[in-house]
Amino acid sequence: MDLQLSGQVAVVVGGARGMGRAIAEAFLAEGCSAVVLDRDLEGEGEALLGSVSLVADATDLAAMRGAEAEIRRRFGRCDHVVYAAAVGSGKFGMPFWNLEPADWEQVVRVNLLGAVNTAHAFAPNLAAARTGTLLFLASVAGQIGSPTDPPYSASKAGLINFAQCAAKDLASSGVRVNTLCPGMVKTALNRSVYDAWAARVPAAERLSYEAWSAEKIHRLVPLGRWQDADDIAAMAVFLASPRAKNVTGQTINVDGGYVMHW
Repeated sequence: MDLQLSGQVAVVVGGARGMGRAIAEAFLAEGCSAVVLDRDLEGEGEALLGSVSLVADATDLAAMRGAEAEIRRRFGRCDHVVYAAAVGSGKFGMPFWNLEPADWEQVVRVNLLGAVNTAHAFAPNLAAARTGTLLFLASVAGQIGSPTDPPYSASKAGLINFAQCAAKDLASSGVRVNTLCPGMVKTALNRSVYDAWAARVPAAERLSYEAWSAEKIHRLVPLGRWQDADDIAAMAVFLASPRAKNVTGQTINVDGGYVMHW
């Protein structure tokens, strides 16, 4: 399927690893110029062939504005921006007072305020061009209030709401804004949730990561299988394409049926 993205420029914030990297690869496969924007480009093995990599911390608004200016200097345009940066608290909730309020600060700063900074940096020129898309990676946890990591869940819920605000603001300029919510994906962040759980469970009751994941998928995912980074990437490039020209302000789940709203 030709998604009609060839020759366009896509920026993936948090694109050095995990789902962000898969999304950058998918844009490259569609003939786009892909810019990987990350605060840390070290230790990720081979650089993504064919992409441009820039270092910037999304929690620093000035750095994001500088990155946006550099991208426009190099390419003369920017068509699509994906915010894929995220962190968890590294601690296990249930109940939420297992955490301290201070455990929320970095999670909210990266997952929500980093996305806000990205939008502030890129949206004005997208609006001026009267075309383009913004996509924020949230999570099913932002819709169901997953108690395993309350700061993560709440920050993703805030991100979904902000995306709807941005979609309304930008619609008259022809810029579309959506949120993409992965379900169970094998990422370092997913593994950190398991690690935080395992650290609190007596050894006799502790499951392996594989057994813990299998039980959770069996219990919560109707299709009964993992989602993978390529599933997320496929939806991301579709939402950027003209084939999704009437899709904005939406929360799209790629989760095997984990979240079903009745």
